[in-house]
Amino acid sequence: MYQAFYRKYRPKCFADVYGQDHVVSTLKNELSENKISHAYLFTGSRGTGKTTCAKILAKAVNCENMQDGEPCNRCEICKGMDNGTIYDIVEIDAASNNGVDNIRDLREEANYTPSRGKYRVYIIDEVHMLSIGAFNALLKILEEPPAHVIFILATTEVHKIPATILSRCQRFDFKRIQPETMAVRLKQVAGLENLTITDDAAVLIARIADGALRDGLSILDQCSSRSSNIDSDLVSQVAGLAGREALYSLADCISSQNSSKAVELIAQLYENSYDMERLCVEMINHFRNYLVVKTVKNNRELIVCTDNEYESLVESAKNFTLEKIIFSLDLFQTTLTKIKGGANSRIEMEMTFIKLCQPKLEQSMEAVLDRIGALERAVKNGVKVQTPVQIEVKQQEKVTAAVDIKPETKQEEAVVIPETNTQPQQKNETPQAAQPEVSQEKPVTPAASTNETAVEQQANVSSGIEPFEQWEDFLDIIHKTDIGLYGVLRSAEAHLQNGYFVIDSTNPTVKEFIKIPTHLKAIKQAVFDLTGQSYKVGVTKQKKENSQKRDLLEDLINQAQNNVTIKFE
Repeated sequence: MYQAFYRKYRPKCFADVYGQDHVVSTLKNELSENKISHAYLFTGSRGTGKTTCAKILAKAVNCENMQDGEPCNRCEICKGMDNGTIYDIVEIDAASNNGVDNIRDLREEANYTPSRGKYRVYIIDEVHMLSIGAFNALLKILEEPPAHVIFILATTEVHKIPATILSRCQRFDFKRIQPETMAVRLKQVAGLENLTITDDAAVLIARIADGALRDGLSILDQCSSRSSNIDSDLVSQVAGLAGREALYSLADCISSQNSSKAVELIAQLYENSYDMERLCVEMINHFRNYLVVKTVKNNRELIVCTDNEYESLVESAKNFTLEKIIFSLDLFQTTLTKIKGGANSRIEMEMTFIKLCQPKLEQSMEAVLDRIGALERAVKNGVKVQTPVQIEVKQQEKVTAAVDIKPETKQEEAVVIPETNTQPQQKNETPQAAQPEVSQEKPVTPAASTNETAVEQQANVSSGIEPFEQWEDFLDIIHKTDIGLYGVLRSAEAHLQNGYFVIDSTNPTVKEFIKIPTHLKAIKQAVFDLTGQSYKVGVTKQKKENSQKRDLLEDLINQAQNNVTIKFE
């Protein structure tokens, strides 16, 4: 009958046990010096060798030719224990035999002497599953055990064991097997099975197994059913993992704030039957590596990967701040909890990536720290703005700027229109209001002079007000195309008036920014993308009183971005 790898290659002596040197050395010394305890407690995560070491210990105490604490595996007792013909070793599954009656039966059997060996050994697996009454029944025989009886208790949840039981056992804590150690064992088993496995594939299996050698051998067994040549791509397909390229692509979407592409990648992975819970775990491990790269000086030993992948990690980590990494890890951890709780895994992952790409949608403390970190970096580095045309400002006092340039225009030139005074300049001129945006007068018939033309343009802007309801979408576009302009416009508002896109702000910096052609082009292109129409751009100094309430970071963002250094080149 075919045997799975984890059964076929289960260690039969302490020398074959990988990754538990601290346990093996102690047990071998006790056996060599004949200092055998009556009760042992083996604790640790799954697949780390607890039951295996318990069986080796049970065989060693009964071996006829034990040498240096190792069973010989050649005597009749060793062979009988391996093939199950000697019944002096009793294995009990506490998960299905957890009642008081089961322990009482065990106590009665323990009074009988062993049939072949020196000791009758009871291995109780998952001992934490015993009931309170069963623990109390077990306590009595642990206090006064027969001389020929040894108890070996194994558990993955030692905190559930009563203190009275713990105090009567020698406790051994089994560690998670290190990926490097596990990879060596996987290559050894692959060689015995005439399989070819790459170093990347062995490391990937070890990383997926998460310290459990049994899980690693099971994955290797499954891969061998697909092909005798095992590489990282095959392991990813068998384990249902997103490839390393997908992880880096999703990380790039977060750094570039491209939520659309992130959702598309998740859809592709979902269609290819990639498990969303496993994808979430992979992203947690991926950003954990970023965290180690950012915070630990000598971090190479803490990251399980090849040298080429390590270089890619270091390079990719430069796109993230420490605040962003912590925010991402916290959000992925929350998402994983929701998925395990029964939530729709695909929707949860899509929501998570959208929040990571647009931190303003998340109101947690981590998200706020991430946004503050981005502002600090922007203020520290400054923003460079290149202008092809030097703008000459003829009037520095109260002005209303307007331009008539289509988004396709390569070179832009601002037309500055001064405000009219409340007093007429000439006898034949008709006086106009100083603030045309609140005036109810009809437009004045244009005259031949330049000033009268300006008056007509102001009158046209002041009528037909229509609110611009896509302001937040407009800011999102500006944030990606012109970060300096975004900081200035973040606290402003806008409306449409007779073919004009009018920005309402009391910040004088807005007027200065509008005079720069690159900023003008960015504004007009953003408006064109949202509305499909070309608008002239105007600026009014009057701020609407009933403006929407800003978020908690509004003032900080405005102050920080207004202090950004603007360099003309």
